Amino acid sequence: MAHSLSAKKRIRQNVKSRGRNRWRKQQIKDAVREFNDALRSGDKAKAAEQLGIVYKRLDKVAAKGTIHKNTAGRQKSRLARRLNSME
Repeated sequence: MAHSLSAKKRIRQNVKSRGRNRWRKQQIKDAVREFNDALRSGDKAKAAEQLGIVYKRLDKVAAKGTIHKNTAGRQKSRLARRLNSME
Protein backbone atom coordinates (compact mmCIF):
# COMPACT_ATOMS: atom_id res chain seq x y z
CA MET A 1 0.00 0.00 0.00
CA ALA A 2 1.18 3.52 -0.76
CA HIS A 3 2.53 5.56 2.12
CA SER A 4 3.29 8.99 0.70
CA LEU A 5 0.56 11.49 -0.04
CA SER A 6 1.61 11.77 -3.68
CA ALA A 7 1.43 7.99 -4.14
CA LYS A 8 -2.04 7.92 -2.60
CA LYS A 9 -3.11 10.72 -4.93
CA ARG A 10 -1.73 8.82 -7.95
CA ILE A 11 -3.78 5.79 -6.92
CA ARG A 12 -6.93 7.94 -6.80
CA GLN A 13 -6.11 9.46 -10.19
CA ASN A 14 -5.41 6.06 -11.72
CA VAL A 15 -8.75 4.70 -10.55
CA LYS A 16 -10.55 7.65 -12.13
CA SER A 17 -8.66 7.51 -15.41
CA ARG A 18 -9.08 3.75 -15.66
CA GLY A 19 -12.83 4.17 -15.31
CA ARG A 20 -12.88 6.87 -17.98
CA ASN A 21 -10.72 4.84 -20.36
CA ARG A 22 -12.88 1.74 -19.93
CA TRP A 23 -16.02 3.79 -20.60
CA ARG A 24 -14.50 5.31 -23.76
CA LYS A 25 -13.39 1.93 -25.08
CA GLN A 26 -16.85 0.51 -24.41
CA GLN A 27 -18.37 3.38 -26.42
CA ILE A 28 -16.21 2.32 -29.38
CA LYS A 29 -17.16 -1.33 -28.99
CA ASP A 30 -20.86 -0.45 -28.88
CA ALA A 31 -20.60 1.72 -32.00
CA VAL A 32 -18.67 -0.97 -33.91
CA ARG A 33 -21.23 -3.57 -32.86
CA GLU A 34 -24.05 -1.42 -34.26
CA PHE A 35 -22.04 -0.95 -37.47
CA ASN A 36 -21.57 -4.71 -37.78
CA ASP A 37 -25.28 -5.29 -37.22
CA ALA A 38 -26.09 -2.83 -40.00
CA LEU A 39 -23.63 -4.60 -42.31
CA ARG A 40 -25.13 -8.00 -41.55
CA SER A 41 -28.64 -6.73 -42.22
CA GLY A 42 -27.50 -5.55 -45.66
CA ASP A 43 -28.53 -1.92 -45.12
CA LYS A 44 -25.64 -0.01 -46.69
CA ALA A 45 -27.10 3.43 -45.90
CA LYS A 46 -27.48 2.62 -42.21
CA ALA A 47 -24.00 1.07 -42.16
CA ALA A 48 -22.52 4.22 -43.71
CA GLU A 49 -24.30 6.35 -41.11
CA GLN A 50 -22.98 4.13 -38.31
CA LEU A 51 -19.47 4.31 -39.78
CA GLY A 52 -19.54 8.08 -39.33
CA ILE A 53 -20.44 7.63 -35.67
CA VAL A 54 -17.62 5.11 -35.23
CA TYR A 55 -15.17 7.53 -36.89
CA LYS A 56 -16.20 10.32 -34.55
CA ARG A 57 -15.80 8.19 -31.44
CA LEU A 58 -12.46 6.75 -32.55
CA ASP A 59 -11.09 10.23 -33.28
CA LYS A 60 -12.25 11.55 -29.91
CA VAL A 61 -10.77 8.64 -27.99
CA ALA A 62 -7.48 8.94 -29.88
CA ALA A 63 -7.36 12.67 -29.16
CA LYS A 64 -7.84 12.00 -25.44
CA GLY A 65 -4.96 9.50 -25.47
CA THR A 66 -6.95 6.42 -24.54
CA ILE A 67 -5.84 4.68 -27.73
CA HIS A 68 -3.01 5.55 -30.09
CA LYS A 69 -3.89 7.58 -33.19
CA ASN A 70 -2.46 4.90 -35.48
CA THR A 71 -4.69 2.30 -33.83
CA ALA A 72 -7.71 4.50 -34.47
CA GLY A 73 -6.64 4.99 -38.09
CA ARG A 74 -6.13 1.28 -38.61
CA GLN A 75 -9.55 0.45 -37.19
CA LYS A 76 -11.21 3.12 -39.34
CA SER A 77 -9.48 1.77 -42.44
CA ARG A 78 -10.56 -1.81 -41.76
CA LEU A 79 -14.18 -0.80 -41.15
CA ALA A 80 -14.27 1.34 -44.30
CA ARG A 81 -12.85 -1.55 -46.31
CA ARG A 82 -15.63 -3.80 -45.03
CA LEU A 83 -18.27 -1.22 -45.96
CA ASN A 84 -16.81 -0.74 -49.45
CA SER A 85 -16.68 -4.48 -50.09
CA MET A 86 -20.42 -4.67 -49.41
CA GLU A 87 -22.44 -5.05 -52.61
